[in-house]
Amino acid sequence: MAKKVLLFADVGIDDTIALIYGCLSRQVDLIGVVADYGNVPRQMGLRNISYLINLFNIANQTKVVLGAEKPMTGEDPVFYPEIHGQYGLGYIKPPDLPEGGFTENFYEVVNLINQYAGELVIVNTGRLTSLASMYILFNDLMKKVKEVYVMGGAFWVPGNVTAVSEANIHGDPIAANIVFRYARNLTIIPLNVTERAIVTPRMVDYIQSKGKAKIIKPLLDFYYEFYKKRNPAIKGSPVHDALTLMATIKPSMCSYQSLPVHVSPNGTVTKGQTIADIRPYATLNNLESKHRIAFNFDYQVFYHDFMSIMTGELM
Repeated sequence: MAKKVLLFADVGIDDTIALIYGCLSRQVDLIGVVADYGNVPRQMGLRNISYLINLFNIANQTKVVLGAEKPMTGEDPVFYPEIHGQYGLGYIKPPDLPEGGFTENFYEVVNLINQYAGELVIVNTGRLTSLASMYILFNDLMKKVKEVYVMGGAFWVPGNVTAVSEANIHGDPIAANIVFRYARNLTIIPLNVTERAIVTPRMVDYIQSKGKAKIIKPLLDFYYEFYKKRNPAIKGSPVHDALTLMATIKPSMCSYQSLPVHVSPNGTVTKGQTIADIRPYATLNNLESKHRIAFNFDYQVFYHDFMSIMTGELM
C-alpha cells in the first residue's frame, strides 16, 4: 500500500527531483505539496509545483497549499539562483500561474492530517517555517501524523552555507528548534548521507533516454554545473531531497542513531548548526526528545531504486 505523503518544499532542483520520484513511485501517494520559500521565493515555488503536477498528471489528486513566505527570524530570506536557476528549475522556465488560481489555504494542512490520521507521512525538504507553525498552532493535531522526515542538518561534517550549517536549518534556525523540540516521530536526513546520494551525468543520460522522468536532464545538468565549479572532484549531483523521500519507503537504505538535537540560533558561522548530544550519560528534560538521524547509507540500494523508479526498468 502506497504511503500517504504530504511534501513541504521550497521547489528548486533537488525538491523537483524528489517530486518527480514521488510522482513515479507506486509506493508513494503524494496527497499534497506545501509551497514554501527557500531555494526560491514562495510564489516561484508555487509556480513550479503547478507546472510539475500538471506535467506528471497528478493535479487532480494532489492538493497544493500555500506555506510560509519568510522565516521566523524576521529576516528577509536569501535565494540561490546560481544553484537552482532563475526560476528554480535550472534551464527551464515554467509557464505562468493561472490568474486567480491559488489563494491562501494553509488550513488545508489541518484537513489533510485529519483525513489521513494515523497514516500520513510529512516530508520536509525545505526551510522548516511552515512545519514549525503546525507545531505552534496545532501541537495536539500533529500527534495524528505517523512520521515526519526532515532533510536538514550536518553532524560533524561540513555545512553547505557556513562551515557547520546546512541551508534548510540555517534559513530558519528558530523554526528548526521548534520542530526538534516538539516532534516525537522525527527522522533527520542530513548532509552526512545526502551529499553521497550522487546521480552521475551517465545516469542522467540513461534516465532521459527512457523518457519517463521528463525534464530530468536540463535540471541535473544545471545542478551539476554548479557543483562541478564548487568541487571539481565531484562525480555528479547530490539529490538531497529525493533521498529523504526515498528513506520513507526504504527502511534499510540508511542506518540511524537516535540522539537529542539542538540548533544554534545565531552567529556568523554557527547560525543553523545542528548539535547532537552524544554523551552516554546525558539525560533528557521534558522539553527534549531523541530523533533518528541518518549517519550512513547504502549507495547500491539508492542507485537501484532511484534508477528503477526514474526509468521504469528493474535495475
